[in-house]
Amino acid sequence: MNKTFKVQKSLIIFMLPLLIIASMILLTRSSLFTTHTHKLSLAITIDLLLITPFIYFLLIRKTTITKTTIVPFIILGVVVCSIIIPTENQYYLTLFKTWILPVIELFIFSFVVYNILKARRLYKLNKAKNTRDFFTILKSTCNEILPKAAVIPFVTEIAVFYYGFINWKKTKLKLNEFSYHKDSGTIGLLIALIFLIAIETVALHLLLERWNTTAAWIFTGISIYSGIQILGFLKSMTKRPFVIEDELVYLRYGIMNETTIKIQDIESIELSTKDIELNKTTRKLSFLGNLECHNLLIKLKNENSLVGLYGIKRQYTKLALYVDKKQDFKNLIEQSQKGHD
Repeated sequence: MNKTFKVQKSLIIFMLPLLIIASMILLTRSSLFTTHTHKLSLAITIDLLLITPFIYFLLIRKTTITKTTIVPFIILGVVVCSIIIPTENQYYLTLFKTWILPVIELFIFSFVVYNILKARRLYKLNKAKNTRDFFTILKSTCNEILPKAAVIPFVTEIAVFYYGFINWKKTKLKLNEFSYHKDSGTIGLLIALIFLIAIETVALHLLLERWNTTAAWIFTGISIYSGIQILGFLKSMTKRPFVIEDELVYLRYGIMNETTIKIQDIESIELSTKDIELNKTTRKLSFLGNLECHNLLIKLKNENSLVGLYGIKRQYTKLALYVDKKQDFKNLIEQSQKGHD
């Protein structure tokens, strides 16, 4: 209920300014505007450039929506005014563009630079006190400077390029860290998929180019981007091992899926390669589901969340996963359980 109300409230907040802008556009198409063009041009200019952004500000001032979202409405107002107001009646619009717009642009530039410096400082701070895991640090940093809805999509895109093209250093595992990609076959499958995309991209580009060059390059761009995404996913698996520490089990399947389990919440952990039926309570850590084998099954006392790409959450009480050193992994958890008892 609360979630539905929040969605409805957000829609009202964004739709009201847009309705005002739409009404101004309709007004310029009326006979009244034709009769009183000069006076109404001034009124519409003030409405779109000042009143509409101010109304939007009043709507969001007690919400979590960032105040910087006012800027797009100001820019939209300038664009709409430039289109619907006759050139000879754009005197006040020209004044706004000459004196006010540069101040707004300077503010945006300063805001961007400030947030870049702030993000850098927060990143170093989080790196020093939390973990060496880049994806976790980046999420923690962005949660402090970005709107909540933008965090996961932004972090995911940055992580894809970071793991795909920047981080080539070999990961050295500690005693409490475990890999899961060496023997599962997933890496080989993803590499084969990248080669398949490359071959199909070349072939389909040549085919589409005979029909439409623009369409061919659009398809090629999408295919290259898809290949980059898969490369980022693939390499993130080698950089984000499972970690057992501080009575917690961090299960990170690259940047595709992750979950954190309290050791005291583990009812049982068993070595198992038997086929399982996936449902609302039984999940696989791998985003490939039954396409990837598993060799461990963790059963929990309480329901937990598996977080996927772009923050999609799914609940589970049983989780199947693959660990390269499954017995060592199982033993360390059981030792931790005994230590806790």
